[in-house]
Amino acid sequence: MMIRKSWLSVVALGVMLVGWHQQVDAFPVDGDQTTLPKSTELNEDALDKPREVFKSDTVDARRSYLVNLGNLAFSSPSILGGVARQAGMSCETCHVNGAGNAKLFVPNMSTRPGNFDTTGPLFNPKADNQKLDPIRIPSLRGARYLAPYGHDGRMGSLRDFVRNVIVNEFAGSEPTPVVLDAIVAYIHDIDFLPNPNLGPGGRLTGQISDAERRGEALFMKPFPHNPGLSCAGCHVPSAAFVDHQQHDIGSGGLFKTPTLRNADFNAPYFHDGRFDSYDQVVEYFDRIFKLGLSVQDRRDLVAYLTAVGDGVQPYERDGAGAVLKEINDFGTVLETAIPAKDKEIISLAVDTLGNELRELTERYPDRKNTNVSGGQNERGLARLSLKELVLTLRRIDLAAGEGRFADAAAEYKSYRYLMFAAVPALLSNAEKFSLFNPEVHDAHYTALREILQSKNSAR
Repeated sequence: MMIRKSWLSVVALGVMLVGWHQQVDAFPVDGDQTTLPKSTELNEDALDKPREVFKSDTVDARRSYLVNLGNLAFSSPSILGGVARQAGMSCETCHVNGAGNAKLFVPNMSTRPGNFDTTGPLFNPKADNQKLDPIRIPSLRGARYLAPYGHDGRMGSLRDFVRNVIVNEFAGSEPTPVVLDAIVAYIHDIDFLPNPNLGPGGRLTGQISDAERRGEALFMKPFPHNPGLSCAGCHVPSAAFVDHQQHDIGSGGLFKTPTLRNADFNAPYFHDGRFDSYDQVVEYFDRIFKLGLSVQDRRDLVAYLTAVGDGVQPYERDGAGAVLKEINDFGTVLETAIPAKDKEIISLAVDTLGNELRELTERYPDRKNTNVSGGQNERGLARLSLKELVLTLRRIDLAAGEGRFADAAAEYKSYRYLMFAAVPALLSNAEKFSLFNPEVHDAHYTALREILQSKNSAR
């Protein structure tokens, strides 16, 4: 989900289009209206998002209320505190669709993209340990198999770990038991991407190259100077490539064994994200443990790790349909919360859905934005339909807050009608004029970057 981009209002300055076909980098958060440090990078403008696979989708074909509530809370800035909430950040900001955000960078809290200091001063000064020691932002895929939790494996309970992140790392209020249980249920439901290279017991299967076979043999082979150790001894193939233990591998302390499943998409590597590639990881182990690997051995191990770390369709192109699907999943929480007269959950759902819909609205630039030509009527209708949904949600929250749950139910019925009968077609008609269109997207951010560069150089 996207962070609130109030700073995007600068596009109304009316700059001309620049570089229609230029490939632009991820856009940094900047400007005077953000609580985050200048040049923070959250990769919120990415058009390709990590694909999220749920266990319940394959088992039950429908996610439970608890999983949908957890997904909603995970995407809600309101469960965090202070700076994070004001900036519109949520758990989803760091763990996009349950995967790690390899481009996240917060000055004075990160030493490189993809890592972040959870004990720094920005989000909770009380948690500040007075040193910059960022950790890699991990993927949450397959987390139910990967206890203990935390980069150092300090917590055996995922529930305790989630609470610690909310309350201690991000200064959020104490979450209610149901919200905490829901977030845990959601994380437990995030599955690994399927990998056809892996057969029973985590062994390679199918059309395996000679290099991958040799790499697998090296992976199982005892270390020459310590026969009690091997790669597979810690990354146990039959156990999601983990051993649920902490080890000192000469990188600065005891850290838990990370999974190799889907690791092709989990760079940077090591607890602090110091390495960008498998080549660097293999070179490190070869040097530290004196493995005596030849150049070919290293290549074979990299080939094996790449095969093990693969996954089917790791990314999906972002679009109105994908965003609406997730918003509809979030909206199902109200189907249970309104009849249950649960004011707190209704308020959480309305707040989160409203944020998501406002962010979606900004993907359809208004007529003041001269970066986008054509489709003014289509964009206008798309924006109006989304704004009407936000107003309807407000009426739901107001009615529920006053104890008028029958009225809240009626408003929710109107909301659902709009979401299914009118809004999808209006958004589809306007999509080619929106930021979901790569050409419009690139031109928009190229022009916006020029504005910010000009503003910064003038200071």
